[in-house]
Amino acid sequence: MALTGRTGLLALLGAVVMVLAPSWWTLLVVNALLVALIVVDLALAGNIRSLGLHRSGDTNVRLGEEAAVSLIVENRGTRRLRARVRDAWPPSAGSGPREVALSVPPGERRRVDIRLLPTRRGDRRAVSVTIRSVGPLRLAARQLSRQAPWSVRVLPAFPSRRHLPAKLARLRELTGQHVALIRGQGTEFDSLREYVDGDDVRSIDWRATARRSDVVVRTWRPERDRRIYLVLDTGRTAAGRVGDIPRLDCSMDAALLLGALASRAGDRVDLLAFDRQVRARVEGSSRTGLLTAMVRAMAPLEPALVEADAAGMVSALLARVRQRCLVVLLTDLNATAMEEGLLPLLPQLTAKHLVMIAAVSDPRVSEMATARGDAAAVYDAAAAERARADRRRVTAELRRYGVEVVDAPPDDIASTLADAYLSLKAAGRL
Repeated sequence: MALTGRTGLLALLGAVVMVLAPSWWTLLVVNALLVALIVVDLALAGNIRSLGLHRSGDTNVRLGEEAAVSLIVENRGTRRLRARVRDAWPPSAGSGPREVALSVPPGERRRVDIRLLPTRRGDRRAVSVTIRSVGPLRLAARQLSRQAPWSVRVLPAFPSRRHLPAKLARLRELTGQHVALIRGQGTEFDSLREYVDGDDVRSIDWRATARRSDVVVRTWRPERDRRIYLVLDTGRTAAGRVGDIPRLDCSMDAALLLGALASRAGDRVDLLAFDRQVRARVEGSSRTGLLTAMVRAMAPLEPALVEADAAGMVSALLARVRQRCLVVLLTDLNATAMEEGLLPLLPQLTAKHLVMIAAVSDPRVSEMATARGDAAAVYDAAAAERARADRRRVTAELRRYGVEVVDAPPDDIASTLADAYLSLKAAGRL
C-alpha cells in the first residue's frame, strides 16, 4: 500500500479541526473518517494481480544502435485501472524514462513503448514491472512488482565494417576480378597465356611453348577453400581497457572483419573463444551465415578474470583441426603470460599450422614514453619504455618461431589484420 499527497492534505485538514475543537472525540472521528476513506479507496482501486503483462519488440540490436520494446498492460478485472507503471531494466540497457501513467478500462489494453540504447554487449533482461494502482479518490494505492520477461541480445558493434569495401577491392585485384590484374601472385594454377615483356621467366610453361609457335606462361591465382581458425583469448588480459574499449571488444571487431573478408575470398572460417574452457564455438557455418553465427556467439562473451590455459587451448585446436590451416590468435603480447603460457607450446602448433598473433596495443603507452616535464612524467616514461621493450622482445621471440605478429592500436587493429591476411594470400603462404 502507498499513500498519496491528498492523504497528507486531509491529515493536515484534520489537524486544523483538532486545533479548532480539541477533544478525544474529535481526534477519534477525524482518524476514523480518514481511515475509512483510505480503505474505500483501496477497495475501489484496480486489481493489479489480475493484470496481464505482455511484451513485444526487438530481440537483437547492435551495440550503439537503438532497440524498441513494448509492454502491453491488459486489464482483466472489473474495475478501471488508474496506475503509474515503472518498467525496470539494468542501467547498461540504456533506456529512457520508464515511468508512465495509465488509465485502462476493464477488458482493454494499453501499450507502453520503451527505447533502449545499450552501452554493453550481452543479454539485457527486463528486471520487473512495478505497478501502483490508485483508487478513484486518489488517497491510497496498491503497489506490486510483477515479472514480464524479455531479453535483448546486444551484438558487437563491428565498426570496422567501413573498411570492408576497400579490402574486398584489393581481394578482387588478387583474384583477377578487377581491371588492375596483378600477374604472378598465388599458387593455384589459373590459365595459360602468351608471354609479354615484364613477365617472370620462371612462369614460362616450356611444354606448352613447345606445342605452339609462341612463348606461353602460366598465370596463378590466390588459394581458395583454405581454412582460417580464429581464436579469441577471453582470459584476464582481454579484460584490460584500451582507451574506453575493452581489449576483447577490439579483438572481436578484428575477428569479424577478417571473417567477412576470408569468407568472401572463398575460405572456410571457424571461431573458438577460450580461457580455461571453451566459451563459444562457430564451426561449419556457410559463407552467407558466417557473420550472423559469429556475432551471436560473441555477444554474451565476457572476459574471465583468470589466466588463460594455453595448453588447453593448443590441445583443443590440435584436436579440432587436422589439416594445415591459418590459426589467428587474438590475444595480448603480455610478456609474463606469453613466456609462461604460449611460447613453450608454439612448436607443437607451428609444426602443423601457420600461426598469426594479433594484439591490441595501447596508444597511451606511446604517449607516456615521450612525456617529459616533471619527475612523475619521467618515471611514467621509463615505465612505458620498459613495457614497449618487453613487447618488442616478445614479438621477436614469436617471429623466431615463424609466427606472424600483428600489433596495432585499437583503431587500426582490424584493418592491419585484414591486410596481413591479404599479404599471406597474395604470397601463396596459406
